[in-house]
Amino acid sequence: MIRERPLVVVGVPGNRRLDLFLAAARSAGLPAPAVLPWRDLAAGPVAVPDGALVRVDSPGGDVETERLLRGWDRDPDLYRAEGTADQHAGFRASLDRLAAAVSAAPGARLLQEPQDLVDMCDKRRCHARLAEAGVPVAPVLPGPVTGYAQLRAAMADHGRPRVFVKPAHGSSASGVVALAAAPGGRIRAVTTADLVRDGDGSVRLYNRLRPRTYTREDDVAAVVDALAPDGLHVERWVPKAGFGGRVVDLRVVVVAGRATHVVARTSPGPMTNLHLGNARGDLDALRASVGPQAWAEAVATAEAAAACFPRTLHAGVDLMPSPGWRKFTVCEVNAFGDLVPGVLHEGRDTYAEQLHALVSGRFPVGGHPAAPSGAAPFEAVPSP
Repeated sequence: MIRERPLVVVGVPGNRRLDLFLAAARSAGLPAPAVLPWRDLAAGPVAVPDGALVRVDSPGGDVETERLLRGWDRDPDLYRAEGTADQHAGFRASLDRLAAAVSAAPGARLLQEPQDLVDMCDKRRCHARLAEAGVPVAPVLPGPVTGYAQLRAAMADHGRPRVFVKPAHGSSASGVVALAAAPGGRIRAVTTADLVRDGDGSVRLYNRLRPRTYTREDDVAAVVDALAPDGLHVERWVPKAGFGGRVVDLRVVVVAGRATHVVARTSPGPMTNLHLGNARGDLDALRASVGPQAWAEAVATAEAAAACFPRTLHAGVDLMPSPGWRKFTVCEVNAFGDLVPGVLHEGRDTYAEQLHALVSGRFPVGGHPAAPSGAAPFEAVPSP
């Protein structure tokens, strides 16, 4: 019986995500889940109870956890956009330790496959996995992008004057650059990265809640060159549908294979992340506007994306509808994309939905425990 098995959550104590999940467990009448702090997992080996079901939540928002994941001897500045490659390396190593702990505990199971989490948190790996499965994704610039000069040359070679430049391991639009080059050398870059130049010629990038617009090429080059050492993923800028005079995309939370919670994100600019000051759209009005057939196709596309990670309980799929809602492109699949407060499905929030999927047996927890991620450094894949 699922209700009789211990539930363990790897999370950051005091974090909103963790608090919401613990509240959902109380409301469902389940025993209080044990919390395994991310900082403990990031620091070294851990243990889990026999028979435990282990759920991994986001490690973000805690300075000590970030320091341990990055292997730094100083505290990181959580507002900086750089350093994501070190963080991802520590994330992979921590998941390997967790998988070892689960394997050592008879009957224990992970609710997310470590390799799934590793791939979802690397935009290059995630894109390649989706493309291989035939899920619609934006075309990428082939080959690694190592800096601004190489980026501009590749854009010219492949006839792509408008691209999205994304840190490979970033989240919440950190460091993302929406770049448009026009004839005559004009350039425009909208980015969450605020460029700070130091007196010695070095630069620093800080994430800002209000995106900046740069039109000087030396500024754009400085931003891209500062992000490049952590790895970049560059996609063609795919036009989005409009709704109410704003562009719109969807965050679709898929739990145990079903799209259950949807948020329409609207923006006057190219980035729709809600924490950047954008707004939720009226979902009922949007569904009525696009019609049942287009909506069903959108849901099916999101579910197909999540199906690429079949041994993981839940994922947040970012879906871009084209103008006219004629086709759909998956922008990202988010390992920790289930924070959509206030959105209910059959009376359940996303955390209660995950517990419901476990208790009802909709998400099986038998079979073999998850294996370590074994993720090697990324190798470039051909453009789909």
